[in-house]
Amino acid sequence: MADDTAPTEFVAIVLPTGWRFSVPAGVSLVTAAQQAGIRLARSCRNGTCRACLCHLRSGQVRYSIEWPGLSADEKEEGCILPCVARPITDVVLDAPNATLIDPAA
Repeated sequence: MADDTAPTEFVAIVLPTGWRFSVPAGVSLVTAAQQAGIRLARSCRNGTCRACLCHLRSGQVRYSIEWPGLSADEKEEGCILPCVARPITDVVLDAPNATLIDPAA
């Protein structure tokens, strides 16, 4: 039986800019950010290249792959890979390299 009380959308805040975007349940942070006009660093989109590595300041995520390319120490420090991370709560990311997507580009 499905849980009708489970959130269908979460809020992500990007530091240091304070940009906010919505993340539908089950969607990666990188994909949702891109849909909102925010570019988070990325390359492979499968959790191996680590280009998207940033810090999760608050909230929780689950990964779409069994073991993302993070060491135990990095996980303990709050590092995440947003390309394969899907929030399960509202989240705050420290992603200083985030930029706005230029719609003219």
